Amino acid sequence: MSGYGLACTVTFPRVRDVGGPMPAAYALRLGELVATFALAQDNAFGQPLESQLRSCLLATWMAEEAGYDARLKETIYWAALLRYLGCTGHAHEVAVYLGDEIAARARTLVHDAANPAEVASDVIALASAARPDQDPEQVARAVMETIHGWAVSNFGAGCEVADLLAQRLGFPGEVREALACTFERWNGLGVPRGVAGEDIPLAMRVVHVSHDMEAIARLVSPGDALATVVNRRDRTYDPALADLFATYGAGWLERLAKLDPWDAVLDLEPTPGRLLSGEALDDALAVVADFVDLKSPYLAGFSRRCADLVYSAARHAGLDADGAMLLRRAAWVHDIGLTGVPNTILDKPTPLTRAENDRFEVHPLLTEQVLRRTPALSVLNPVACAHHEHADGSGFHKGLAAQACHPWAGLLTVANAFVSLTTEHASGPALSPSAAAQELRRRASTGRYETRATEAVLEAADQGKTRRSRQPPRPSYPGGLTAREAEVLRLAARGLTTGQIAGRLEISAKTADHHIQHVYTKTGVSSRGAAALWAMEHGLVSGVA
Repeated sequence: MSGYGLACTVTFPRVRDVGGPMPAAYALRLGELVATFALAQDNAFGQPLESQLRSCLLATWMAEEAGYDARLKETIYWAALLRYLGCTGHAHEVAVYLGDEIAARARTLVHDAANPAEVASDVIALASAARPDQDPEQVARAVMETIHGWAVSNFGAGCEVADLLAQRLGFPGEVREALACTFERWNGLGVPRGVAGEDIPLAMRVVHVSHDMEAIARLVSPGDALATVVNRRDRTYDPALADLFATYGAGWLERLAKLDPWDAVLDLEPTPGRLLSGEALDDALAVVADFVDLKSPYLAGFSRRCADLVYSAARHAGLDADGAMLLRRAAWVHDIGLTGVPNTILDKPTPLTRAENDRFEVHPLLTEQVLRRTPALSVLNPVACAHHEHADGSGFHKGLAAQACHPWAGLLTVANAFVSLTTEHASGPALSPSAAAQELRRRASTGRYETRATEAVLEAADQGKTRRSRQPPRPSYPGGLTAREAEVLRLAARGLTTGQIAGRLEISAKTADHHIQHVYTKTGVSSRGAAALWAMEHGLVSGVA
């Protein structure tokens, strides 16, 4: 450890000095983790927290009334909570096509996806609103020409990402098969594969009904929900399940209004439950990190980089292993609130308006709301939700000065800032590590950041005042990728088109496409979102700049 790191020991106390049990003492139930994912999906769809939990309860009651066996009921439970697990994997593409993807998802949440005319009408209206300078008739024609191909590609990517994430979380084939049919419909007019009727797994057929009924009952009325389930029978929904809900739905909706969804869902978690602790918990929180960072091409690997950097900085600052691990875990989940910020803000190439900046500044609050429901995650909250607070009180979302924050929070604030400065954004290129270090020291000199936290982070990033010389390791690439293919994968993961990749690498578009196809073959994926996820998981976009 460097001499500077030893000097920081007094500033950054050990775990036992700040009170509370060691982070290792906490275990997270799988149900708690998945329910947390469900809350993030609510944010991504512009819905009140616990909307998807309510859908899970309806689906579970349907399964109980139908007399399904324990295995099928377990699959229904997990599928209901994870239905939109792939939503961040295609958020960028939805925003490019329809504008604010959260508003678009909220508007189309309860439309009849088995009715092409209703779907097209919504999409045309959204695409036109997103292109106010273009002729509405031209936009409408363009949408009609491209909508099917776009839907197949877009929702196919969402299903592919959901499968990869569910696999990493250890879910069995039945759950993954159900998620693969998230956007299919009974009459075969869904996407991406046009699966119809009983070829759609029964678990997802149940969720199709429970999800729509929860949303329509909440957004319109329980009576409208019951009328809709009858109207969409044998078109959108399995007729037997539609009849089941038409018969018992009024009672279920009344019951739903009288309970706490979070507690009720966790009470129904299939047994024996799985507890996540130690490495298993770390792996699960890394899945959260990747789920969040998939939302914007510019965020690929962002949370992993923050986690690696703040862990190293904590050790340089003299924290013990438990304290450093708490910071790493907080960094993996610190940006989960970004699921509630539209990509039209995150990927905007020009400065944000005041209203857009206000909306961006809400994301630490959303992080706090999502994490505070369970002990194993709430212990991370004092650091995780404070990653934009400043030592002088000028940050957000609470405007807390250093003395009011967790004693280690400043480390994550500076680590987050360093990674942000050294990351390319839609609004501009990344700074070099040395230029970022200069900027962070300038901010520290004005009181914005704590000086000791700043120097600990920069030492960890190898930007300390006394630079250590090191021989860069010889690169090796997973999956049999060549150096050029790895470079192409990084650019594709960041949302660059084939032409843009060709221009960046000074190669022909044909050659760039050839490399992309090789990358997809070697990694076993077929979409940008899944490629980005693969790159993050295998460390191709997560190293500190």
